Amino acid sequence: MEPITSSRNPLIKNIKRLSRRKQREKDRKFLIEGARIVAEAVQSGWPLELVLTSPGFSGPDREQLTGLLRARAIKTVELPPALFNELAETESPQGIIALAAMPGWRLEKLAAGDRSGSPVIVVVDGVQDPGNLGTIIRSADAFGADAVLLTRGTVDLYNPKTLRSTMGSIFHLPVLHNLEAGDVALFLDSRGLTLLVGDPGAPNALSGIDLRGPVALLLGSEARGPGGEYAVRRRVTVTIPMPGRAESLNVGVAASIMLYEISRQRS
Repeated sequence: MEPITSSRNPLIKNIKRLSRRKQREKDRKFLIEGARIVAEAVQSGWPLELVLTSPGFSGPDREQLTGLLRARAIKTVELPPALFNELAETESPQGIIALAAMPGWRLEKLAAGDRSGSPVIVVVDGVQDPGNLGTIIRSADAFGADAVLLTRGTVDLYNPKTLRSTMGSIFHLPVLHNLEAGDVALFLDSRGLTLLVGDPGAPNALSGIDLRGPVALLLGSEARGPGGEYAVRRRVTVTIPMPGRAESLNVGVAASIMLYEISRQRS
């Protein structure tokens, strides 16, 4: 590839447009920034079209990462520092950005379950904070969930802050977005999943419920909770007992606790 030195270069113009959600969804491409998350994408076999670096790209992981990029024949272009900084989203860029393709996940093609036949699905409805969404995806990955489903009205999955908050977990499990709540409910029923909904006033403590069967965890925004479009046959409300003085937990923390309990019961 010819050296790129100008912001008027067509490729650079196209990459800059990906800062807008509408353009990302139209092109089905997004950007990831930082050595760790790029390495996670490469090691997970995620399709990367191009990697951009700056002369300042350094650090202990540089040699290993550049080796991975060469081994997978991923095209890499070094940009002048000023041009690279025009593309970077972070305040202190690490000197590496990758152009990635969105996956083609489809709800109807998700596997019916894991090897045990008891899948764990996380449904995110209306969560607006990208950090919370990233935490949910990271926890879903850590505790062995099979997929994460995001309904319309949830913060953009490919928001740079969301991506960074996942710490690379977005590349480890199916995460579907822009789904209709009604379609999600039909999917859960067709797979025989019990819908688990957190409610501070619920009579059932989380640890008192048998969570070893097929289960879906429904998570909504702190302000309004999940929507009411989930008319499923199996639905259980639970509470997380809190002996301290805090009134509530944010949705990312609550999700992590609930996913841990599901994992604990299955171990």
